Amino acid sequence: METLTYAPQPLILDEVIPHSNPARTQFLELTTVKKLRNHEKLGLNIPMVETTEVTPKTVTIDVPAESDSILVSFNRVASPTAAVPKYISAATKLKKMVEETDELIVCPGVYDGLSARIALRVGFSAMYMTGAGTTASRLGQPDLGIAHLHDMKEHAEMIANLDPYGPPLIADMDTGYGGPIMVANSVKSYIRAGVAGFHIEDQVMNKRCGHLKGKKVVPEEEFYSRIRAAKSAKDAMNSDIVLIARTDALQMLGYDECVKRLKVARSLGADVGLLEGYTSKEMAAQAVKDLAPWPLLLNMVENGATPVITTAEAKEMGFRIMIFSFASIAPAYVAIQTTLQRLKTEGVVGTAKDLTPLKLFDMCGLKDSIVIDTEAGGLSFANGI
Repeated sequence: METLTYAPQPLILDEVIPHSNPARTQFLELTTVKKLRNHEKLGLNIPMVETTEVTPKTVTIDVPAESDSILVSFNRVASPTAAVPKYISAATKLKKMVEETDELIVCPGVYDGLSARIALRVGFSAMYMTGAGTTASRLGQPDLGIAHLHDMKEHAEMIANLDPYGPPLIADMDTGYGGPIMVANSVKSYIRAGVAGFHIEDQVMNKRCGHLKGKKVVPEEEFYSRIRAAKSAKDAMNSDIVLIARTDALQMLGYDECVKRLKVARSLGADVGLLEGYTSKEMAAQAVKDLAPWPLLLNMVENGATPVITTAEAKEMGFRIMIFSFASIAPAYVAIQTTLQRLKTEGVVGTAKDLTPLKLFDMCGLKDSIVIDTEAGGLSFANGI
């Protein structure tokens, strides 16, 4: 049977992962129950089990006492009888989310595999790979245009494929990493990597974080050539990848120039617009009106150039996508610094007692690995873990 979002897959019984769309009721059609140790199928009468997506549902089944460790295979379906759509690419999924719903797509910024795993577990409908976070975590460098295509593409590919059937990933593409030929190559690389959407900007090649002072942008025609090249590559690959045109011109050239650049980018085929660094809520709301009905993305970097705008406020203004670039990396580096300072001064890390290695590995997909080994007849976990 086809599935709504996940291909048929076995999971540990008490780990029914919530679907990424909290508005839809699901049913779990349980198909197989096995002992983990000897793979023996248990003859059980298993009903269709309804569950919601907000809170994982623990399915309780009467099993023989000696089968305390069991494996359940199931299909996710929207209802017992509803037609189930076939698998679609992450890019097509994101495109449909933008075009066919009016919900605000909230994307936490993720910067490595662990932060992405946590975002998946929490249950966001989409994610955003931050360029600043990638540069910091992968290279240990500031966001000054130091990361290049291979850094960004490899990082995005890893994150996008942690759950290729799940939340689509939007990734930073900076300036496109060169002239039109390089921009086209970058877009094709992101498409092959499984990225669902990307933003490309009008800063000069030696760019910097959009929330720092001293930015410089290229002449408008050079920006437009980047958009043309990106659109051409997208069409050549017959891809639905969402092309987000970003302008950083506000700091140097003012609001009107930003609107002008984005309107031209829209006419050249950009799917979504991004004006970086709003200096007031009023300006953000006005941009939505001035560029309507084109969907806009809001980059919310707390303590950056833009005042704090909540998801509720952004939705009320009419934004369609909202990314929180520093949502993961800011608290992470503070926590790491605090912990290492404690180790240096007190000689102890002070990790909470419930933060065991097993708990960390579980967050990173341990149960999936157990399932793969067990289903293949492996014995890696025959004696527990």
